[in-house]
Amino acid sequence: MLNEKAKRIFLRSGAEALFLECDFLRRYLTGFYSTDGYVVVTPEECIFVADPRYYEAAEKTLPADVRLVAGARKEALALVKPYRLLGVPYPFVSVSSLRLLEEEGHETLDAMPAFREAMLIKSAEELARIRRASEIAEDAFNLLLPDLKEGMTESEAAALLEYRMRTLGASGVSFETICAFGENGSVPHYETGTRKLRFGDPILLDFGCKFEGYCSDITRTFLFGDDGKHGEFKKLHKIVLEAHELVKEKVVSGMTGREADAVARDFLSSHSLGDKFTHSLGHGIGLQIHEFPTLSPRSEEKLLDGMVFSDEPGVYLAGSVGIRIEDSVTLEGGRIVSFMQKTSRNCLIL
Repeated sequence: MLNEKAKRIFLRSGAEALFLECDFLRRYLTGFYSTDGYVVVTPEECIFVADPRYYEAAEKTLPADVRLVAGARKEALALVKPYRLLGVPYPFVSVSSLRLLEEEGHETLDAMPAFREAMLIKSAEELARIRRASEIAEDAFNLLLPDLKEGMTESEAAALLEYRMRTLGASGVSFETICAFGENGSVPHYETGTRKLRFGDPILLDFGCKFEGYCSDITRTFLFGDDGKHGEFKKLHKIVLEAHELVKEKVVSGMTGREADAVARDFLSSHSLGDKFTHSLGHGIGLQIHEFPTLSPRSEEKLLDGMVFSDEPGVYLAGSVGIRIEDSVTLEGGRIVSFMQKTSRNCLIL
């Protein structure tokens, strides 16, 4: 018998059966993570097809309402043979897989809108996992601060932070940790490198971890000592922090992603910094680090209670400095509630 989650997605898709290869969607329906395998959803049941590498673990982990079948693609295709119209997630399926299904006599439709609709609003269990992932990330950051030393590289600092998250219970990182020293912070999605830490450097750390599959995302920007040359940095940090906190104060359920983005963007523009805010305000967070909703100048999607997203305004002066302050947040009772409660957003000076 289908559980309510699988039933809702199946009915919303309009397909005769669902055929899934994508890892995070398999996990969403079954709670079990594997790098390979298939999930088939029929009108009567949800079935996980696992090869010998995962069968034993799946047997111990899968809930009672998911049937386990030994095999691989051949066995998964046999399960959907009676069904003509299959729902597959178009953004997460290869052209070769679509052609194979067509060769087997199936037609396909995009099931991703049904998944997207279901995944927008997080359950209590999902929120608890994101909260725990956020706590781990913050605890790791606080443990890292005393270990930052002059002469260490960005990569060394990032590795130490990731080690801390792992030892605190994370199953992995949400994305590649961004650690930018000094002028490197001016690149919003900087690739962590070998730049060495010097006294007086600004540090931008953008990081997160996974707990039971669910992600956290946090950015803190601060100073490694004060050499008396960072008056402009402190001024800009204060403005970015005000934009960040204004979002928490002004954004409410029912607003669109565009309206939420405008809260921060208009404030930064009032300080002649609108053109230095070069990305959107936020993105959805869940089993993936970038989900829906999107909080951008073009998003007309309504923000609703139970959604999880980032609040991350930033200002970037090319070749000079970058400042971003980010929390993972949710909407509860119509207002923003931050998952980040253990770290300072102020301009720390180590």
